[in-house]
Amino acid sequence: MSIEAAVADLRLLPYEDVGFAKIDHHRALRDALPEVVLAEGKTPAQTAEIAAKIAERTGRLLITRADAACAEGVLAALPNATYHKTARAITLEEEPRRKDPGVTILCGGTADLPVAEEAAVTAELMGHEVERIHDVGVAGLHRLLDHVPALQDARVLVVVAGMEGALPSVVAGLVAVPVIAVPTSVGYGASFGGIAALLAMLNACAAGVSVVNIDNGFGAGYQAAVINRLALNERPD
Repeated sequence: MSIEAAVADLRLLPYEDVGFAKIDHHRALRDALPEVVLAEGKTPAQTAEIAAKIAERTGRLLITRADAACAEGVLAALPNATYHKTARAITLEEEPRRKDPGVTILCGGTADLPVAEEAAVTAELMGHEVERIHDVGVAGLHRLLDHVPALQDARVLVVVAGMEGALPSVVAGLVAVPVIAVPTSVGYGASFGGIAALLAMLNACAAGVSVVNIDNGFGAGYQAAVINRLALNERPD
């Protein structure tokens, strides 16, 4: 941008107080995304108002944990936004950016798809092309082995699994790139809402595994995008 445009941006208040929220408009100046909105716990009207103000300043938007009522309110305010039903996310990208390959996201089972898709939508909005590999849990190892060449071509992998959480350790033993493990709350009683998978991933015997919190697809997608950007020697736009 021009010097004049930069000075105009910096003269704006760093945040906007709307009573129920303080919207961080300077987030996009220091981070890879504008402030991300967690819809969970907010009313549709609150989420829509925050979203409209962020979109007005940045032209980009990510809302996570959005249900159908929230999506209806946001899309009424921002008709050009997109609701990703499986990911439970809403995005807006007025000026689409080039998508760089290198991020692969895989999940153990179909029940893990909402978390995997949240990661994928996040990475895509940050400017990365995502390859998706679904339903390759360790209960049928041959399904995973069919995809080993694609796994080894990636620069960073996000591995989403519930139940016993064994998949990231298996994957990390097959590749030489970072593996971001995401435990999900999928599983029967002794999985303790994802705690069993979380502990298994934290205790992975394979090297190169990092772990985010239970069901935190957003955090994993964000981390994968940052790693891929660094691998490409790029800086945030």
